[in-house]
Formats: sequence, structure tokens, C-alpha cells
Amino acid sequence: MSILGTLADGAFIALQGLTGALSAYQVGVSLFGLRKPKDTITHAPAKSFAVVVAAHNEAEVIEPLIENLQKLDYPKELYDIFVICDNCTDNTAEIVRNAGAIAFERFDDTKRGKGFAIEWMLERLWELERQYDAVVMFDADNLAAKDFLIHMNEKLMRGDRVIQGYLDTKNPNDSWISVSMAISYYFTNRMWQLARYNLGLSNALGGTGICIDTDLLKEMGWGAHSLTEDVEFTARCVQRGIYPTWAHDAKVYDEKPNTMKASYNQRLRWMQGHFDCASRYFWPLLGKSIKNRNWAMLDAALYLFQPMRLLIILVTAIILYLQLVMPSWWAVTDVQRVLLPTEYWVLVNALLFAQLPLSMWLEKANWKAYAALVVYPIFLISWFPITLVAFFTKNNKTWSHTAHNRAIRLDELSN
Repeated sequence: MSILGTLADGAFIALQGLTGALSAYQVGVSLFGLRKPKDTITHAPAKSFAVVVAAHNEAEVIEPLIENLQKLDYPKELYDIFVICDNCTDNTAEIVRNAGAIAFERFDDTKRGKGFAIEWMLERLWELERQYDAVVMFDADNLAAKDFLIHMNEKLMRGDRVIQGYLDTKNPNDSWISVSMAISYYFTNRMWQLARYNLGLSNALGGTGICIDTDLLKEMGWGAHSLTEDVEFTARCVQRGIYPTWAHDAKVYDEKPNTMKASYNQRLRWMQGHFDCASRYFWPLLGKSIKNRNWAMLDAALYLFQPMRLLIILVTAIILYLQLVMPSWWAVTDVQRVLLPTEYWVLVNALLFAQLPLSMWLEKANWKAYAALVVYPIFLISWFPITLVAFFTKNNKTWSHTAHNRAIRLDELSN
């Protein structure tokens, strides 16, 4: 075997081994999401909240959210609603004030994006006469379960400092794209987030439905300006030994895109931001996890590695396919065909896919979502070109807004 062939062979085998190990790891961790511990409320409302909503031209959806937040089952004197009207060119601010919430208008053409807007808003909050025990963050297209703050109060009273709520879907039945997103979130909520909560690992912040202790925010600052400010703040917390936790019963309903184009743009921004955060936080977290023998830090580092894992899967799949259709060419290069038998990959992927309907059943999904499992593989495959494009455009920092128009109220939700 030539030196070049030996190197190529070793690299290909290493990629297969890494992908196989990470896939098996995720299957194993997911099993701990099968059990849902009972989350008992033992503390009366005591914590005060600044409920912050990030909004950019959200005139079509902001009013139902404010109405929803004003009717939460929590003492009204213990929370206030603030809306960041960020570079709005519509009448979002007027609607917010007429609905009875507090509007803060921000205009900045140089620092655009949700991360900068949140940091700007926090600076304004710290200047107020009234100070709050925690900050809760929503997006303008959201709706929150009425007991959301009850669960966040409980977590804070138990000593948790960063909490992620359950991310549900506001419009699962709008299109095959929105229901595919809903299926993804059933899996993520149950087999990723709850599983890690049960294991005592760090949970991943999801951009909305977040509660953060005020003293912690003042101590470490927001400092998350990437396209995925949630991923960045998660990494910053884990670096400090602060592990975000999970509130499975604190539900937030999020509007999902209805078209492939809108979904593509949203997911491309997510992947670009994820690659950016991974380039800055993966190696420090990995090194620290090894030095301190800390599983939670290692798992958080592996979360940052997920987009690269998708690319490795894509590369290895292409190589394996080419070896089947062009065996004579690959024989010249001396590259070995496989490290792990085909049966291994079939089993791992079958177990991963089987967790989709299982998580849907555990989360009591509507029957319409099960029917969408037929087209869900198309949605899954679409992640590969998105991730590939994101890898080559990861230095893009331009925020792309996802338009929202589903002005649904809480009592109109159907799963």
C-alpha cells in the first residue's frame, strides 16, 4: 500500500469509527429519556421576573403573546413584560403599548441581531429602579403555558440558575415542513433534553423559553452575539461550571416555518451560528473536560460538534457509495471499504429512527404527526446540503429574520 493510500485509509477508518461511536453514544443517552420523573411544585410563588420578548417587525403576532403573558397563573405583581422592538419599521411598538406591555425601541444598523438586542435590553433593565430575581426570554411568535412561571419559580427556588423550558410547536398542522419540525422537537425534548436532565448533564438552551438568574447575568454578562446566541450562552455557562437545566413541564409554543425556503434559511442560520460557536468553544471545552474528567463538559463539547458530525456522515456515506459503484478505482487507492459492518449501521440508524415515533407517543403527539413520518426522511436529508453550505459560509454574521404570521391564541392551539 502506498503512503498516500495508507493515509487515506487511516483517515477514512478514523472517520467511520468516530461517527459510529458518536451515533452509539446518542442511542445510549437517549434511553434515559424514556422515564419522566414527576415534577412536583413545592414552593409558592416568590421569585420576580422580567419577561423579555425579542421582536423585529412582529405586528402580526405580538398581541396574542402579550395577552397570553398577562394571563399567566402567577401573581401579577411579581412579573413585568418588556418587549424589545428591535429595528422595527412597522407598528410593533404601538401594538405592544396598547396591549399593556412595556416597549423599548432600539435602532442600531451596525449591531443587528437578537444577541445584540438582548444585551442592549439587559443594560436597560439593570438601570431600572425595580430589580428582578430572574429574566425570562421569549420570541414574539411564541405562546407560553399558563403555569410556565410557576415551574421556573420552582427551579429557581431549588437553586437552578439557567433553565430551558419545553419547546413545543404552535402550528404543527400547517404543512409537511412545520409538522416535520414538530417531530424533530418531540425527539429533542424527550430523547435529548430530558435524557440529559435525567443523567445530570447540561441541557442546551433553545433560543426561547429561557430563564436566567439575574445575579448570574450581571456576573458573567450576556456576551452572546453570534447567529445562535443560545448555543453561545450555553457554552459560556458550561465553561464556568454552570449547567443549564431542563423544565419539561414548562411549555413554550413556537411558530415553525411552513415552506422549505423559510425552513432552509432558518436552519442555515442555525448551522452557521453553530459552526461559529464550535470554532471558538469546542476545543476549550473538550480540553477542560478531559483535564477535569468532567462528563457534562464533554457532552456539551460533543453538542457543539454535531454539525461537523453531520458532515462526516455525509462524506463517509458518499465514499462508501462510490466504493460500491467504482470498486476498481478504489482498489487502486488501497483504501479499505469499511471499518464497521453494514449491520452495525443498520442497527444504529434503525434505533435512532425508531425513537421518533416512540418520543411522539411518549409526548402524546396528535395522530397527524405520525402520518408525516412517511415524508420525514426527506426533511432529514435536507439537513445535509444545509450543513454543507453552512460550513463554507460559517463566517457570515448577517442576521436573517424569519417572518411570522400565525396569530394563534393559547386556547386555539391544537396538537
